[in-house]
Amino acid sequence: MINFEFLLSFLAASFLIAVAPGPSNAFLMAQTFANGRAAGLQSAFGFALGAVAHTLFAVVGLTAILKASEMAYTSVQYAGAAYLCYLGVMMFKSTFIPSKCNSEDKPHVSTKKKTNVMLQAMMTEVLNPKVALFFIAFIPQFVDPTLSSSTTFQLAFFGLLYPLFAFPIDCTYIYFGDKIAGYFREHPRSQIWIDRITGVVFVVLAVNLLI
Repeated sequence: MINFEFLLSFLAASFLIAVAPGPSNAFLMAQTFANGRAAGLQSAFGFALGAVAHTLFAVVGLTAILKASEMAYTSVQYAGAAYLCYLGVMMFKSTFIPSKCNSEDKPHVSTKKKTNVMLQAMMTEVLNPKVALFFIAFIPQFVDPTLSSSTTFQLAFFGLLYPLFAFPIDCTYIYFGDKIAGYFREHPRSQIWIDRITGVVFVVLAVNLLI
């Protein structure tokens, strides 16, 4: 069982968190602008999988290590920042390589590309210690110890509910982002600058993660 009042409070708080602009939304918009709606959706799936991973970590208590150990937190923080920086540099670098595909092919994302984008988003989420601390600090607030259901069950329930609830909101960002980017994709020169700006966004997210 789940406390209904706690559930409503959780959904309200989750809505505000999901809607508020942040690193995840910036990543989604950057991928959507650079590679189209399909890449944005794959990013959203990747973030959802990352949230599921953090839920599992929180349930088994692994993320508590990040809260207790400054070295562990710093290590994961630098790993996440380095990964984002790598993505940004590779994205920026790719704009100087002549494209072999037609502009008509640009909005379509290959299966391999989809897999890469999903993996990138998932790794970005998993390697973000702030997300880990979010799950370990935010989710337990809605656990009711007076209920017959175990704490473990309630933690898992709320942890898995958050990505399910946030995914449609991410899709809204992707939809409107793709509409705005539609014009730019029809102009090859603009697309190059979109990719460069996307690379810069990833690097900025890396810096943001560190500070």
